[in-house]
Amino acid sequence: MAPWADVLYACDEAWWKKYSGVPDFSGLKISHDGYRSPQEWNLRRIKIIRNDDRMHLSSFGVVGWGGNGGFHSLNLAAQFGAKRIVLVGFDMRLDMGLHWHGKHVSGLQNPTVTNVNRWRRCLDLAAPVLADAGVEVINASMQSALSAFPKMRLEEAIDGFA
Repeated sequence: MAPWADVLYACDEAWWKKYSGVPDFSGLKISHDGYRSPQEWNLRRIKIIRNDDRMHLSSFGVVGWGGNGGFHSLNLAAQFGAKRIVLVGFDMRLDMGLHWHGKHVSGLQNPTVTNVNRWRRCLDLAAPVLADAGVEVINASMQSALSAFPKMRLEEAIDGFA
């Protein structure tokens, strides 16, 4: 969806398999160390601390679990040195649908209420850690159930980036 991006992160092995390692993406492709992928996918690996739902900012390539790839991506962006991060698609609720793209099929899992509640808690608890590190996080998902990050329309949030 963003072929111009510098980095593509996905934590689900089934996702990488479904999209065959995203061969047309020329940026850095990252996943975690929990499974083996074909060498031709050129995935770089990070380490996830599975029993720890906190942001980890001091050890590059080591992230907290948080239960989802959005949490990992946010952790990685901060480690890469981002000082302003705009969250897109972080609704963290199920009452308006499972995903912006509809229900996953073909072996990909869909979130449960328990998943979403955990994700929301972990992300909200990460807000002060990121703020203390000088990372500004803006939530551009206007219907998001996250409460710890200021909300702003996407157009406003990215104004001045280019």
